[in-house]
Amino acid sequence: MGYDDLAEKSLKGEILTREEMISVLSAPEERLPELLQAAFRVRHHYFGKRVQIHVLVNAKSGLCPEDCHYCSQSSVSTATIEKYPLLERQKLVDGALEARAQGAVRFCMVNSGRAPTEREIQELAGAVREIKERVPINICCSLGLLTEAKARVLKEAGVERINHNLNTSRRHYPEICGTHTYEDRLETVEQVKAAGLSSCCGGILGMGETQEDVMDLALALREVGAESIPVNFLHSIPGTPLENTRRLTPQYCLKALCLFRFINPDREIRVAGGREVNLRSLQPLSLYPANSIFVNGYLTTPGQRATDAHRMIEDLGFEIDPGPASRA
Repeated sequence: MGYDDLAEKSLKGEILTREEMISVLSAPEERLPELLQAAFRVRHHYFGKRVQIHVLVNAKSGLCPEDCHYCSQSSVSTATIEKYPLLERQKLVDGALEARAQGAVRFCMVNSGRAPTEREIQELAGAVREIKERVPINICCSLGLLTEAKARVLKEAGVERINHNLNTSRRHYPEICGTHTYEDRLETVEQVKAAGLSSCCGGILGMGETQEDVMDLALALREVGAESIPVNFLHSIPGTPLENTRRLTPQYCLKALCLFRFINPDREIRVAGGREVNLRSLQPLSLYPANSIFVNGYLTTPGQRATDAHRMIEDLGFEIDPGPASRA
C-alpha cells in the first residue's frame, strides 16, 4: 500500500493498521516528499492552506512540585529559569493584545504547578473577561490537573479551550513522571470535556519512547477526541533529567507529524515546542501535515519570531488564518 492509499484511508475515517503506521515512521528518506504530499492531501481537505498562529505566555513560572523529567520548571530541575507567581492582570491583557497584533488567533496562558488554586482560577477568569472585552482573540489555558468546577469558571469567563497533554503513551509515562499518572491526565481531559470546553491535548516526542509508543499516543489522542493536538519535540534543557537525551532528526519529526495527521485527519495539529531545535531548516515542510504553529517562544525557551514565521508561511504559498473572530 502506497502513501496515497494511506491518505485515502484516512480521509474515509479508517484507522491505519500497526504495520501501516510503522511504514510511515520508518519511511525511507528518499520517499519523504511522497509521504508529505500524501499527508498534505488530508490536511488540505480539512484546512486548505491556512496556518493558525498561536502565542504562549508563561503566566506562572517554576515553583512546581511535580517531577516531569522534560521540564525546566519541575521540582527535579536545576535549570536556570525565572521563577515567579501568577502574573498581574495587566501583563496578561497586554500579552493578548500583542499576540493579536502579531496575527495570533489564540492566546495561551500557562501555569506551572500541579493544579491551580481557587484564587488563581478567579484571577485568570478576571483577566480573560478583560481580554475578551478588548481584543478578538481565542483563549486557551494550560493549568495542570483540573476539576470540572474550575473548568466551568473559566468557560463562563470566556475561555474556549483547555490544554492538558498526555505527553506520551500509557506504557512509557512512568519513565518521564512519578508524581502523577497517565490516568490523572486522562481524568483532566475528561473533566475539561464535561465542562463543555474544547480539548487541546498532545504529546512530546524524543523522550526515549519507541515507535510503538508514538503510535499508541496518536491513537490515544484520537480516542479522547482531542480537537487540537500540539506535537512537541523534546528541547533537552541542561539541568533537567533528560538533558542528555539524543535529539530527533528533522526527517523523523516530519514522519511523525504525517502519522498524527493520518490518525487524526480533521484535527488541528500544531507544531509546538522544539520545532526550531529539531526541525531546523526543514521547518517549512512541517506545514504540509500540520496546520498550526507557535511563535515567539515557549515557556522557558526561545522560538521563531512572528515576523519570520509570517515570511515562512507566505514563502511556502500558504496563508495565515485570520481566525473565526475575524472572519466575515
